[in-house]
Amino acid sequence: MKNLKKLTLLHSNDMHGDFLEEKNGQALIGGLSMLSGYVNKVRSEDENVIYAIAGDMFRGSIIDSEFRGISTIQIMNMLGPDIVTVGNHEVDYGVAHLLFLEKCADFPIVNANLHIKTNHARLFDPYKIIEIDGMKILFIGIITDVALMQCKSDGLIGSFVTLEDAADEVGRICNTYNAIDIDFTVLLTHIGFEEDKKLAAMLDPHWGVDVIIGGHSHTFIDEPAVVNGIPIVQAGTGTDQIGRFDLLINTDENCIDSYTWKAIPIDSEHCPRDPAIEEIIYSYKTTTDEKYNRIITRFVRELTHPTRIRETELGDLFSDVLKDALAVDVFLLGSGSIRTEKLGPVVTKGDLCECFPYDDSVHLVYMTGAQLKHAIMRMLRDEALAGAHTEFYQLSEGLLVEYDQASHSFLRFEFEGEPVDDERVFTVGLQHFHYMNMPDSFDLTIGELRKNHSDRIVSTSCMQIIEEKLLAGQHQNASGEGRLILRLKDE
Repeated sequence: MKNLKKLTLLHSNDMHGDFLEEKNGQALIGGLSMLSGYVNKVRSEDENVIYAIAGDMFRGSIIDSEFRGISTIQIMNMLGPDIVTVGNHEVDYGVAHLLFLEKCADFPIVNANLHIKTNHARLFDPYKIIEIDGMKILFIGIITDVALMQCKSDGLIGSFVTLEDAADEVGRICNTYNAIDIDFTVLLTHIGFEEDKKLAAMLDPHWGVDVIIGGHSHTFIDEPAVVNGIPIVQAGTGTDQIGRFDLLINTDENCIDSYTWKAIPIDSEHCPRDPAIEEIIYSYKTTTDEKYNRIITRFVRELTHPTRIRETELGDLFSDVLKDALAVDVFLLGSGSIRTEKLGPVVTKGDLCECFPYDDSVHLVYMTGAQLKHAIMRMLRDEALAGAHTEFYQLSEGLLVEYDQASHSFLRFEFEGEPVDDERVFTVGLQHFHYMNMPDSFDLTIGELRKNHSDRIVSTSCMQIIEEKLLAGQHQNASGEGRLILRLKDE
């Protein structure tokens, strides 16, 4: 007769400081108070409950940014996850600050593949074994190579950046610790849903990985993807829902006997509130409201940024503001810099900071027309247009690109109404993150561009430019069309 034990595995990912609930008609949805209430309810009603977070607790809210993640860690301590892995945005405040925040956490943070290059020492514990009801549950953390992009200013920090290397590392840990009778193995990843599928296909079944809980791509699913016999799940983004596995574990064979998975809505109909966590959130909110509630400007109407892989209204507005202020020919604004789908019509400082939380410096580089075309062609590769979590850019006024996906060619590539000459040299503004990751973003190197002219920093703060320009004028508007025209294969 099989020895079966029940395990309930709750999971979140990409919460991005989504602390407060929102109204949806008469109902309230999301927010940490009801999320915590649901987790506490399950812990009190069910046996053998573990709550895991698959990265990106940080960024996305004023409360997080103002206190550089310290507020988030304190709030997360109240939420009480059993295990967390590192996401790329955990590194936004710097690696040293992340290690400080880890010391403030009352929960374990695992990551197997961030390391110091000189001696290959890991920055975090690579795994955690949680013992519950006589079962030993092994959690291993894996991070996307995007974290390495964030770490490039920290020259001593490295990562296993390929899936093959990550798979080898998983095998090394499983081979080492399966000998102590691990009953159940979970990969907590932050590499994106499609990459999770590829990783699962590389794993040797003898390593005993049972489940992959992922993040990074903000994927909402109706049911797990199963690859190589491994269920793969995500819980979208924010705190509007939580993933729930109800599993029966065969502790004789150290494997899943059966499971169900579903996404649980976090709303006032299903979830009680947690007054204790509300109190600490609102103590931080009171402080930030005093600073961030002042009105900066009023747009003609609400402007939107519904997707990062198309031209958008906010993308047009912000790229133009930076182009005009810095007097460059072209500004290529990272679409991922804009973190909310809408802004306005009344814009407070808090609204602006939540919408555009990254305060990078700006580099002036020089690109020939041929290099500019190459950079945009790299941006428009098929995987990006299919929604892969790659870098994409908003184009400033004056640049017009019409692209045909079927032939992978430009139908038009113009600047100020004229075809772009391959030999002409353009001044181009880039945020620091994208400058540091030139090969990944544009398939170009800084060395190649310096053959045209030496580059330099022309501003130490994108946010100061945008805020100052918005303060200077009311009733801004933007069309969100006419600069990047895409002829897609399936249209």
